[in-house]
Amino acid sequence: MKKFLKELSKRFQKKVVRIDKRVRFVISALLLGSFMLFSTFFYFDKWYIFLPLLIILTYLVTYFSLAEGIEKLGWFGLFVMPIAVSVSFYLVYFLFPGRWLTRIPFIIFYEISIYAMIVCSNIFNVGVEKNLGLYRAAFSINFLYQAIVSFLIFNLIFALKANFIINSVISGVIGMILGLNLFWTIRLKRHLENEVKDYSLFLGLIMFELALLASFLPLATPVYALFLTGGYYSIAGLIYNHMDEKLFKETIREYVIVFSFVLLITYLSLTW
Repeated sequence: MKKFLKELSKRFQKKVVRIDKRVRFVISALLLGSFMLFSTFFYFDKWYIFLPLLIILTYLVTYFSLAEGIEKLGWFGLFVMPIAVSVSFYLVYFLFPGRWLTRIPFIIFYEISIYAMIVCSNIFNVGVEKNLGLYRAAFSINFLYQAIVSFLIFNLIFALKANFIINSVISGVIGMILGLNLFWTIRLKRHLENEVKDYSLFLGLIMFELALLASFLPLATPVYALFLTGGYYSIAGLIYNHMDEKLFKETIREYVIVFSFVLLITYLSLTW
């Protein structure tokens, strides 16, 4: 079976590489955008059909876009953010009114976002040296979309008004998975380093605790999401700068200011 899959993969790559990468990126974004548009015509009670299909389709079109050069941990790390973007956009769409006025801008933004994530994955895949502006741009965009995905998912979690334990566990898992992706992209090793695993688990634990704390605060749903997103952005930012040996005073000050501002908004939004 392994030999068959490898042979099938090689044949697929030979055919796909004939297509220009930029064309593949556009095709992938349009294909996923079309599927997302189609899914919006059905009620959310059909999520168990569309969500697995969306995850599989996102994985396949990302593979179609990247095709060659994917090795070992890349089969996980390169696909996390495209799938995270697809899942979060699909789940959050149903919080908006189902009208063309919201549907079209939503689909356009989704297509731009998935295109950006596939381009970032491609840059990580080809192994661009970290001192190049291209890598730095991809890393920054990837981190930005992690913050967007975090906000969307945390917003959905607290909008469902589930049990505080469920909120905390899901938030911790989300933080850990995103952390694995973020910290892996610092060095882009073929194997999962212990340092990456340890810091990802630590980040997941912090997000669990922040979500647990937030669950007992009287806040509006978007403020819950903002509080957790601010926590993720600040803590993950400090960790990755530490791992990359760039944790200077100015960097620490930047993230402390960001989280302090988020804390201030959270405090002012309390409704005791």
